[in-house]
Amino acid sequence: MTTSGRSPVTGSSPRRRSLLVGATATAAAVTLGASPAAAAAAAAGDEPAPGLDFDFDTDNFIRDLIITRANGVFPEEGVIGPMDASIYIWITTLFQLSWFDALAPYHPTAVGIHSRIARRPASEATTNRNKNIAGLYASLRVLEAFFAERVPVMKAGFTAVGLDPEDRSEDPATPIGIGNIAGKAIVRAHAHDGMNHAGDIGRKYHGKPYEDYTGYQPVNSAYKVVNPSRWQPNIHPHQRRVGGGPGDKGIWVIQKFVTPQLRLVKAYTYRNPGQFKLAAPDHSTHTNTRKYKRSVDEILSASANLTDEQKIKAEWFDNKLAGIALAPGAAAESHNLDLDGWVQLYAVTSLARFDDLIAAWYMKNKYDAVRPFTAVRHVYGRSKVSAWGGVGKGTVNDMPATEWESYLPVGDHPEYPSGSTTLCAAEAQAARRFLGDNVLDWRYDFPAGSLLTEPGQVPAKDTQLHWRTWDDFNRDCADSRVWGGVHFQTTVDRSLEFGAQFGDRAYDFLMRYINGDVKN
Repeated sequence: MTTSGRSPVTGSSPRRRSLLVGATATAAAVTLGASPAAAAAAAAGDEPAPGLDFDFDTDNFIRDLIITRANGVFPEEGVIGPMDASIYIWITTLFQLSWFDALAPYHPTAVGIHSRIARRPASEATTNRNKNIAGLYASLRVLEAFFAERVPVMKAGFTAVGLDPEDRSEDPATPIGIGNIAGKAIVRAHAHDGMNHAGDIGRKYHGKPYEDYTGYQPVNSAYKVVNPSRWQPNIHPHQRRVGGGPGDKGIWVIQKFVTPQLRLVKAYTYRNPGQFKLAAPDHSTHTNTRKYKRSVDEILSASANLTDEQKIKAEWFDNKLAGIALAPGAAAESHNLDLDGWVQLYAVTSLARFDDLIAAWYMKNKYDAVRPFTAVRHVYGRSKVSAWGGVGKGTVNDMPATEWESYLPVGDHPEYPSGSTTLCAAEAQAARRFLGDNVLDWRYDFPAGSLLTEPGQVPAKDTQLHWRTWDDFNRDCADSRVWGGVHFQTTVDRSLEFGAQFGDRAYDFLMRYINGDVKN
């Protein structure tokens, strides 16, 4: 059961990987070494799942079973189902925090964040066996509650490693019972946390998962700009942006602010997201003509001067499953962390991202700021501009500004702050604090022609990117949003500072639980 290709966290040497969560049954077949038909049948319960070579005593369930393997360039959003980054961050936080609670009873001092399970004898933690089992069962229980479409794949994986996914025992003296207790505790804490996972807030029938119940309405419509400083919903083809093909030709959809209710979800490290300071977006306020035009010109300059490397980075960081979510795994490998270290690093970075995004969404609601595509058209109208001309066209000099488009698809929410940039900054600062240094050392290979925006054309040659430090990672993450044409330069610069504070908060919070310095 050896698979070829890059490691998802190093992008270089082949490594044995299995995907239990973030894949379709067909994708799972690649990593489990079975035919697509066999894996699909296994996931559907029609036949046993193929065997999987996993050593419970020495292997690491996160590294060797959970992390998404990138069989193409990097994980496609389509393999976990199309969802906004805000929902993805919400789900993965709960998933990763379940690992911390599941392993806490096997740690000398740690206590769970959502559960209080009696400490187990040190003899039960001499190998990874009990920790691996507890972590996997906690994961499955969270998945069943919040990501049901992936449950068949994970259950097939359980069978492949010799576990019974239907064992729901809650004996706190066994790793299965500990995992089930920990996972269910996370579920209870977040089943009605304001994210509206079930879609039943404000309605009795026909629940719509993650539906807005706050009453948000944009000032501008997709067809008319009333206030050039405020967000305008974009019109785009009805399609999946990543891995979904050309979509339904001739059918267009209008954006709606995705999950504005996220700002109301309870954070872990603060009570009120309004307590944080973020200067008003004066650089995208149209009444400040000079700054508004400068912001637009910076976007156009970036668009006109795009390099292959910048295009790679734009797509990489736009895919949160790849550019942001895999980074902690790269750091864990570069620091040679043990299983407890992996769990704790993922916990602290996921906490940082979770609390950061709640505050970022609060600010997006507060400022409701304009996206570059609206501002470019407002400033230049039908005047000719120099910019990227579309797939295969490179830079053109005769484009009417009304036809300008960003390299990346425009997010379904207001521009300020940059959610992606704040996530990178929060995650990076949490990792720095936890690891005690600035080292990331993440390399990733991108084959020629592998980008999704310009397939077969970009990059022109095989390219390897290397983020030596978290500082390098942050700078590229921020600037990639400008290269992609979806955020202004001042926005991303301010977003780096705004996001970092949540990394500090997450570290201070988690260390109290690692050290057992919390009240029962």
